[in-house]
Amino acid sequence: MSNAKVVTDAEFKTEVLDSTVPVLVDFWATWCGPCQTMGPVIDTIAGEYEGRVKVMKLNVDENPQTPAQYGVRGIPTLIIFKGGAEAQRIVGAEKKEKVDEALQKVL
Repeated sequence: MSNAKVVTDAEFKTEVLDSTVPVLVDFWATWCGPCQTMGPVIDTIAGEYEGRVKVMKLNVDENPQTPAQYGVRGIPTLIIFKGGAEAQRIVGAEKKEKVDEALQKVL
């Protein structure tokens, strides 16, 4: 069971942009190897930051509108939103420490 919630194009505004806490969105796809590598990292972060940061996963194949809107060209891409705006972006599979660093900047 994943700690991260799934978000769709239709829910993006409500779940992410209107959130009162920072939101980490993992833009991913099932066929993407590096995305699969990042999965456990995202789940760990979701558990560790519970209550302080919302962690969401958006499948780019099923929801093409949002990635296009934010110029997501490569996956995995992690975007941290705060107050409805992009605050941090990480492209590619990265170590958990790099994600922690980005999250600390918005908390």
